[in-house]
Amino acid sequence: MKNKIFLCWLLLLSIVHLGAQSSTDKIVGTVYELSLDGDLLPLVGANVHWVGTSVGTSSDTDGNFELLNTDETKHLVVSFIGYMSDTLIIEGDESVEVLLESNVSLSEVEIKYRKKSTEISFTDPLKIEKIGEEELLKAACCNLSESFETSASVDVSFTDAVTGTRQIQMLGLAGPYTLITRENIPDIRGLSAMYGMTFVPGTWIESIQLNKGAGSVLNGYESIAGQINVELRKPENAERLYLNLYANEGGRLEANANWAHQIGDGKWSTAVLLHGKDNSIRHDRNDDGFLDNPLGKNFIGLNRWKFVGDDGIRAQFGIKATFIDMVGGELDFEPSTDAGTKNRWGMDTDIHRMEGWFKLGKIYVDSPWKSVALQLNAVSHNQDSYFGTNGYEASQRSLYANFLYQDILGNTNHSFRTGFSFQYDDYDESLNETSFDRTESVQGVFVEYDYSWLDKFSLVLGLRGDYHNQFGGFLTPRFHLRYALSDNSVLRASAGRGQRTANILAENNGMLASSRTFIIQGDDSDKPYGLNPEVAWNYGLNFTQSFRMNAHDGTISLDFYRTHFENQIVMDLDSSAQYVSFYNLNGKSYSNSVQAQVDYELVERLDLRFVYRWLDVRTTYNDDLLQKPLVAPHRAFANIAYSTTDLWKFDLTVNWQSSKRMPNTSTNPVEYQLASRSPDFAVVNLQISKSWQERFDVYLGVENLFGYRQDNPILSSDQPFGEYFDSTLIWGPIFGRNTYVGLRYRLK
Repeated sequence: MKNKIFLCWLLLLSIVHLGAQSSTDKIVGTVYELSLDGDLLPLVGANVHWVGTSVGTSSDTDGNFELLNTDETKHLVVSFIGYMSDTLIIEGDESVEVLLESNVSLSEVEIKYRKKSTEISFTDPLKIEKIGEEELLKAACCNLSESFETSASVDVSFTDAVTGTRQIQMLGLAGPYTLITRENIPDIRGLSAMYGMTFVPGTWIESIQLNKGAGSVLNGYESIAGQINVELRKPENAERLYLNLYANEGGRLEANANWAHQIGDGKWSTAVLLHGKDNSIRHDRNDDGFLDNPLGKNFIGLNRWKFVGDDGIRAQFGIKATFIDMVGGELDFEPSTDAGTKNRWGMDTDIHRMEGWFKLGKIYVDSPWKSVALQLNAVSHNQDSYFGTNGYEASQRSLYANFLYQDILGNTNHSFRTGFSFQYDDYDESLNETSFDRTESVQGVFVEYDYSWLDKFSLVLGLRGDYHNQFGGFLTPRFHLRYALSDNSVLRASAGRGQRTANILAENNGMLASSRTFIIQGDDSDKPYGLNPEVAWNYGLNFTQSFRMNAHDGTISLDFYRTHFENQIVMDLDSSAQYVSFYNLNGKSYSNSVQAQVDYELVERLDLRFVYRWLDVRTTYNDDLLQKPLVAPHRAFANIAYSTTDLWKFDLTVNWQSSKRMPNTSTNPVEYQLASRSPDFAVVNLQISKSWQERFDVYLGVENLFGYRQDNPILSSDQPFGEYFDSTLIWGPIFGRNTYVGLRYRLK
């Protein structure tokens, strides 16, 4: 497959070059602009092309260009954004000089454009879905795990019925297969894989960039299903004060306060972001004797600073502290008296996490395409928890460094990014007094080449080489292709390799809320848990078409992605209902994802979104290729958003999921056996909000409007210390209807 891809690229590039060579004659020239002092200056990156053809080039760093002649036309157009275009009539071989004038003297033109809450760029080689603040405000969005209620590209589900933790899925693969970064620094990984999305409060988020499939090699080698990059509120342009209060009928209370300030002449700016959560009311709506949601308190705080200096110098640094305390289990469980006993089954998790980061960069003012940057990040994470009689303690110390250099080759049609990275992780884990300690260090170098041809064609080729202290050396190739069929149609393709270490205890922490025995079928080597790294290839093809109908804009998007694993750490729930086994893949494992999405503004300020997605996710479990359990093969999604001129907003979301394969429970007694498949179901969410002068907002919403919930989500809840207890077989909602109210205040 890799050879086929390489040969296809050679053929495609050959066709591009042959198509441009309609004549052996050529024209050379230089493009200039006038400085404020009236001097001639070379204009870099000006577009030069023959009218009515796809033959063109760009001026280099000295303003020079060279272009093959053509028999199709004599008219040559030279253009640059912000300047008036010039058309020349060329006779034979010529050497020309072109002076482009600024278009500031043009007549004033009023352009009306309504920015969409979710946008997909037509010019980026990667299909990146940008989710803006307006989209995030369509739901309560208390933290990152709840930020995808109106996005069909990401599924959100509960890991179990005790911890109340939500985990995402992309392309039918669990959250750890998606690289999650904070402003392009790896963020949620390692011990934070399960709970980490709750460490990012929703009011801190400025925007989210979501990319399915192979990502950029600049961000590392761990991305397999895709990448989610979270941009936090920037101190230089955030509101001076932003307050948010939230309460729901489950007893969850949250408060958020963001403060930003510019210092002195504006070179320095700082921001303080605070989040607090309290949940102290006990609920047991399904009468199974267990809390529907865990109790506890959260506090998260962040302080960041940014410096904008002269000569393109940029710097920023920050620190973040996270304190999580969760208690769950039986309704009357009290940690002070019941912990460590079999009086009542309970769960208690305490997490203390500290993070610090530093970024330093320089943009060359005279060469804006050239830059250099250094990123540093440090993490200290401690978790102390128990689930019934299962005790789990873990700590992580991590250091990350990434150096990047960016420049062009000749002209802006050819650019590259290169650098090196270092990742160090020291893990200390203990499950029921069995230690799983390890240290991982990875050094890597990377290069990424970007080629663009007019506005039609873009190519990104990336390659990185890394050396892991336990797995040895490996290569990560990735490529992205974009071709504009027209101004409104874009075809993209991608392919790439991903590799990661499976943190099987942290990533499956919710599995401890059961009586299953953990069986790790590793070898006696020093590799993490004695298991091999997970390695997968991802291939993607997507088509995006914009259209205009009845004076309103719309977009159609079609995606296909395939992921196949060379090795995967299989979590086997089917061999026995009394065990959960982890072992290296022996056979096939793959995911196929097809998605069709239509976005359309039916009438002014009424936006519609309809999505259908099909998943085929299969893994070999002890020689049997089976559908992955608890993953819906079919999903239909609809979102309707309407806003009025007097700042009322109405949002309705309908999410239907087909039945899911359930893990095999045939080894249990009949009364503790489940059907082979779950029912299909639909969940409806509704929110209404009102704003006053874009400063004060009040919002009221209902999650799961019709109160659908899974019956008996906890197996053998009447005997939690028995061998059949299991709270992890979750296929649907647990709590039922949940009404919430909140208010926001902004001071700009």
